[in-house]
Amino acid sequence: MIQALTLSASLRGSIPEAIVVVAAVLWTVLGVVGLWTLARATHNSVDQPRQPATDGGVEAGRGSVDSGIEMVVAYIRPDKLGDVKRGLAEASTPSITVSSVSGRGSQPPKKSQWRGEEYSVDLHRRVKVECVVADVPTERVVDAIADTAYTGEPGDGKIFVLPVRDARQIRTGDRGPEAV
Repeated sequence: MIQALTLSASLRGSIPEAIVVVAAVLWTVLGVVGLWTLARATHNSVDQPRQPATDGGVEAGRGSVDSGIEMVVAYIRPDKLGDVKRGLAEASTPSITVSSVSGRGSQPPKKSQWRGEEYSVDLHRRVKVECVVADVPTERVVDAIADTAYTGEPGDGKIFVLPVRDARQIRTGDRGPEAV
């Protein structure tokens, strides 16, 4: 009887932790799948048939997206969000999208204790900042994020630049850089 009570007490401490870990893993997987889908959607369009590669591995007519629109995606520390927003405002970035995410990169796992049990946290809280850039030079946006998110410690984050094939503003029907 005492062993059953001890077992149920130890399970009570680990069940919420397990639920949090499973939710964080699912959230991360969904985010990675979303980025992968976005990257494939910008590379493979349905209105252009696939052509055989003729120039060393790049499909003919598809070497680069020439819409003049790029998406900057950054994963940063949550406590640096205010600084990054200020830096982007100074860089004249007109709009951003911010999401809370969890993930793992090169930062080592943290060891913690909860209710006397030691556990490892390998999915760290991060903020995902997305900017679609057309009028402002992309490098200015990337530099603004990198300069303001920098601490010099592992886990500062990563910045990705993705091509955007097209954009359309729903209200006006504008397309391309005018829609951004």
